[in-house]
Amino acid sequence: MRVFKGEVTALPPDKSISHRAALIGALSEGTTEITNFSGGFDNQSTLSVLQRAGIALSQEESVQLNGRTQRRVVIKSRGLWSFQPPAEPLMCNNSGSTMRMFAGILAAQPFRSELIGDSSLMKRPMKRVADPLRLMGADIELSSAGTAPIVINGTKELKPIAYRLPVPSAQVKSLVALAALHADGESRIIEQIRSRDHTEVMLGLESFEQNGERVIVVPGRKQIEAKPFYIPADPSAACFIVALGLLARGSEIMIRDVCLNPTRAAFLDILMAAGAGLRIENLRVIGGESLGDILVSSASRIEPLCISDPQLIAIAIDEIPMLAVLSAFATGRFELHNAAELRTKESDRIAALVVNLERLGFVCEQYPDGFVVTGRNQVPSGTVVLDSFDDHRIAMSFAIAGRATAGSFDITDIEVVGVSFPNFFELLDSLEV
Repeated sequence: MRVFKGEVTALPPDKSISHRAALIGALSEGTTEITNFSGGFDNQSTLSVLQRAGIALSQEESVQLNGRTQRRVVIKSRGLWSFQPPAEPLMCNNSGSTMRMFAGILAAQPFRSELIGDSSLMKRPMKRVADPLRLMGADIELSSAGTAPIVINGTKELKPIAYRLPVPSAQVKSLVALAALHADGESRIIEQIRSRDHTEVMLGLESFEQNGERVIVVPGRKQIEAKPFYIPADPSAACFIVALGLLARGSEIMIRDVCLNPTRAAFLDILMAAGAGLRIENLRVIGGESLGDILVSSASRIEPLCISDPQLIAIAIDEIPMLAVLSAFATGRFELHNAAELRTKESDRIAALVVNLERLGFVCEQYPDGFVVTGRNQVPSGTVVLDSFDDHRIAMSFAIAGRATAGSFDITDIEVVGVSFPNFFELLDSLEV
């Protein structure tokens, strides 16, 4: 059995906050400096589309005292309408966040633009992007299947909107907010189930509770002053290291400076409720976001995870693949319901998890909105070939299980981990005792 110990200071910067810092910087008047920006493929796609749409930006790397490389991005903009008509379709690669949120900005620009992606992204649903933007007055064209390419005939005359999100989605909420900043009047976004709130926090938007729902108020055509952003460590990346420490008996890992925004760190609540050996230290607030250190110990065993609360699923959606694999390997059990949204991610993550778990001998039953693991009837001998489904979270979830249990897994297209965690394997190697 392998053992992992040490201090982690080199987690990737938060992917969600990096996207939003760049997009908000492009909408701000003045110079925006972003410290610790993510070097992952998805966040670099956001910078690329901004540049190709006329936004001036630069990035540089520097080596810190702890030996960690930190990326600094500087964006110079004149405000809401600083964009230029792109000469060709804007390639978002595999980044759904880039495509969906940037569509909200482009809807308010008085020119035609087109957003495309790689083969995986071109299959993902985009009707939820088009619907609110059309209500605001933008002309949006999708494929006959309701997917990209997204062709946007934008307008400076967007109308304010009161929009109730049909499903909890931080990306859709953000694209509506970014479009509404350009509208001629105040807009309101209504959430029945709360999703991650980075966009509201970073823009300083007001919100209130009404009839059991959350209402976010977006003022239109208000100048956004440029300000600096610091990007904390990504809690979704931390989840993989937490799982490693819990699965590998005798391990103890300290993970530093992790974003602990309550709408992002729900996986810690799930694990602690199941008896996991976790402790939060050095909790503080920087730039409106909570940060802290996570101490992980494998001294205690967890109970099987059963996740079904829609609110919990909405704010822990990215961590569910790792939680599922962790629970299956640690307890032989896992149960998930009300998570149909997982089928619309980089892959159908419910199907991907079931396929790979069954190859590893687990007994699974799949439903439209989830699945259960009821046990393990065999442990395959030799090397087991698993499919990443070209999905970074699926690849990393099973890579962690392989490392922690000394399993021999051959995961296809494993380089996809670079989408969000470029130094993933280097970090695992540094922790192994």
